[in-house]
Order: sequence, then C-alpha cells, then structure tokens
Amino acid sequence: METIRIAVPSRHPGGLDSELGRHFGHCELYTIVQSTDGNIVSVQTLVNPPHEQGGCLASVKLLADQGVQILIAGGIGRRPLTGFIDAGIRVFNGGEAALVGEAVLDYFRGKLPAFSLEDTCAGGAHAHG
Repeated sequence: METIRIAVPSRHPGGLDSELGRHFGHCELYTIVQSTDGNIVSVQTLVNPPHEQGGCLASVKLLADQGVQILIAGGIGRRPLTGFIDAGIRVFNGGEAALVGEAVLDYFRGKLPAFSLEDTCAGGAHAHG
C-alpha cells in the first residue's frame, strides 16, 4: 500500500470543498490530504505561518515537518520551489481547479504537470511564492 500526504494551499476554512489558494506563500492555510492507494483516508488543515519577504522557506519547513510529499499550488516562486525540491517534496500546478478536492482528484488522475524552475513567478510583491 502506498500512503502519501498532499498539501494544497487553501482559503478559509480549508478542506476539500474550499477554494484553492492561488498564492502558495500567502495562503491562509493548507489542506493536508492523506491518501492510501489513491483513496482519501483523512483531511486536516494546517495554518500557514505569517508571510514576510523571503519567508516562504518557513512554509517549506512546516510542510516537510508534517511529512508532506506532494504540494499542489496555483503558483510558486523559484526560491520556495527550490526549497521543496531540496526537501524531496514534488510540486504540481493545480491548473484550472477551483476547489481543493478537484485539484487532488486531478493529481490522482495524472492531469497535473509538475512545476519546473521555468514555471515560477518572478518574485517581488506580487509573487506566488
């Protein structure tokens, strides 16, 4: 059996029916989905620490400490993407999914592309990371 933990930036209150948070580092919280063999076995939420310039790596550490293996995001900056890669967490583009549950199902169906460094936001005040 394969068990994985997936984190999805989410809008309050979190959960599968919440809106996907489009800005990785600025999301209110993460919905953490644990699945075994492609079946969701648990859903919980995790508050994102306050974001400050360059503070995205705090979120990377938080998710790594929670045993997350997959992140599904609408956008992400180069620095946090590199942090996730270094932590062994694979990052996928949530695409057009409006809700967390849709994004997770799209991941299970193999419809989400992995983020590469070329796909990242440029940084600055409007960065996704």
